[in-house]
Amino acid sequence: MQCPVLITGETGTGKEVWARLLHELGPRRERMFVPVNCAALTPTLAESQLFGHEKGAFTGAAGASLGVFRAGEGGIVFLDEVGEMPAELQPKLLRVLQEGEVTPVGAAKPVPINVQIIAATNRNLEAEVAAGRFREDLYYRLNMVELEVPPLRHRVDDIPRFIEYFSAKYAAKYKRDAWTPSSDRLREFCEYPWPGNIRQLGHVIEQAYVLDCEPSLPTTRNRETSTPALPFTNLSKLRRIAVRQALQATRGHKGRAAKLLGIHANTMTRLLAQIDEESLQQSDN
Repeated sequence: MQCPVLITGETGTGKEVWARLLHELGPRRERMFVPVNCAALTPTLAESQLFGHEKGAFTGAAGASLGVFRAGEGGIVFLDEVGEMPAELQPKLLRVLQEGEVTPVGAAKPVPINVQIIAATNRNLEAEVAAGRFREDLYYRLNMVELEVPPLRHRVDDIPRFIEYFSAKYAAKYKRDAWTPSSDRLREFCEYPWPGNIRQLGHVIEQAYVLDCEPSLPTTRNRETSTPALPFTNLSKLRRIAVRQALQATRGHKGRAAKLLGIHANTMTRLLAQIDEESLQQSDN
């Protein structure tokens, strides 16, 4: 498949994973896969980032730059969150699709390129077109082939496989035993709606490995009492777990452990003193 592909779906459904799979299985697999977050592009710098620039094209351009599209020559450029692309860049992207060429900032003539474009969005681009926020001609150019990725709540049968995948991944990363859920816990995970989709599921499992505890569903409200159901007994326990993990990861080096937790060394010293005091109180009781 060489034509543009538009991947649609909610946030966290794994759209980039599908884009990379198309790359790995396609004829361009030996060439570059270049991801671009369109939501992070700014009009003042984006043209240079995408299309490159010549030496001296603007203040600070000490040398020439290829830009994303020329750097990905022969491969695939993945435009993530394409619905967020600034309006002033949309006609220039359309030219890339129509003519197969880019004009670097400061260049006198366009440069031909050979890339396949895969775009992804969590927005309804037809609605964006109707609202005047996205070019209609660009939408139709990008949407030669559409791949819709369903949300995780519509793929319940896949949840056990994702749990197995993430458990193995983070067990290896954090050097722990892989977590295998009980039948009751697996049922709970399959019944949860996962508004953040696969990304949220992966985060829940990684968080458990970091804190050395069993994965728990995100905080929800009890339907009868509307009381938050917290996955930990109290903040003191969570704090002890976090400090212990940081010290283990840094082989007991308090300064590096504090840096890992994003706190000042003095704060780490105070936390350790509080933990020691709590331990003494518990032993006295």
